[in-house]
Amino acid sequence: MKNKILIIDDEINIGLLLTKFLIKNRFEVFTTTTGASALEILEREKFDLILCDYRLDDTDGKEILIYTKENYPSTGVIIITGYSDIKLAVELIKLGACDYIVKPLYPDEILNTINKVLESRKILKKQSNIAVTEPQAANYPKYIEGKSKVSLNLLEQVNLVAPTNYSIILNGKSGTGKECVAKIIHQNSLRKNAPFVAMDCGSLNKELAVSEFFGHEKGSFTGAIFTKIGHFEQANGGTLFLDEVANLSYELQAILLRAVQERKIRRIGSTKEIELDMRIIVATNENLEDCIKKGTFREDLYHRFNEFSINIPSLSERKEDILLFANAFLAEANEELNKSITSFSKDVRNRFLNYSWPGNVRELKNVIKRIALLTNGNQIETKVLPPEIEKNILAKNQVFEKKFSGLFPGQKNSARQLRKTTEEAEYAAILTVLKEVNFNKSKAAKILKIDRKTLYNKINMLKLDKEE
Repeated sequence: MKNKILIIDDEINIGLLLTKFLIKNRFEVFTTTTGASALEILEREKFDLILCDYRLDDTDGKEILIYTKENYPSTGVIIITGYSDIKLAVELIKLGACDYIVKPLYPDEILNTINKVLESRKILKKQSNIAVTEPQAANYPKYIEGKSKVSLNLLEQVNLVAPTNYSIILNGKSGTGKECVAKIIHQNSLRKNAPFVAMDCGSLNKELAVSEFFGHEKGSFTGAIFTKIGHFEQANGGTLFLDEVANLSYELQAILLRAVQERKIRRIGSTKEIELDMRIIVATNENLEDCIKKGTFREDLYHRFNEFSINIPSLSERKEDILLFANAFLAEANEELNKSITSFSKDVRNRFLNYSWPGNVRELKNVIKRIALLTNGNQIETKVLPPEIEKNILAKNQVFEKKFSGLFPGQKNSARQLRKTTEEAEYAAILTVLKEVNFNKSKAAKILKIDRKTLYNKINMLKLDKEE
């Protein structure tokens, strides 16, 4: 039996070329140029796959994807997109699209993508022996418990607040894992069997934001070719996670405040009120209290959210956890890539510990995935590390050299240079320990295994007691 494909593209020539090409490759093909006509076809015919251009005259690929997932879960969706839409296409993959194809279109790429998607869905269907559905939100990531003091404190707060119904603000820099923490809170709450719905407020289209929040009825505005359930309604009974909430406009904050206060919403174009019972967790990488002072965030909305707040530490604040996280991510990469990498070399471990990790846990995970892919043996070596790590460490060394260069003027021969390097390393070690113990000299001397007098002499020489 031939696989049936529906092509939705408002460029007629592209639709005709794709149709001709796919028929030649033994597919049964239907084509249309609008979202509205596509819905009519879907009511009459059953398809294995939909190829949908992201930008259509009457709607977009996201709307088609959501409608298809809700009404025809056994039908896969591939998005056709331009280069400028790639970030959006990746977002659609997270929402359940099978894959995306970037314009200009190349026949071999299209055919390979279609065959790959159909084969993967065929395997899934065979394994489950039911109609293929996309992964559900309940498939939570494994939470990696750190051993550092700040990580243990974070876990203690999560365990404390999870069983309650408190609204929560998660504060933390980008990449620290705020959504992961939100999911763990939900997973350990009384709402764990209800939906967890995540919404990125930073990528909201202002014109359609209310529809994203509350949904709309079919025909309520131009482009509303079917009824849509908003994020609030999707999360009813469970947890709604609003990421980057500080990016919402003041107008949208007012709309959001009313819904949060009244716990009622109406879809656009509807007169029916929907009662809400949900927990709200919001996340931000900005200080909301500072935003209130600047007049960019509503104080009343802040207090609605701030029944409990948790600060998510950056990776630089939890250095004891870096290798623990790295090993956990390596195990995930081994499973994904079907590899058996057992360890990191000593030099790699040292570089991990000395790198600043500006992208936090997300950057660490991405680096591990990348270097695992590039590694052929059982151990990861420095040659596969990304250049930004080497550049960062080199820059730190140059700052260090500049700081200490004035301590040993006029030294030219190699013996003195060797002595200089040794002494600089010793001073760096002392400074590191002092900072770790908050300049408690007794503790520092004990850790360094030197007497207090020797430590005081070295501190006075470098004036380390004035360091922050």
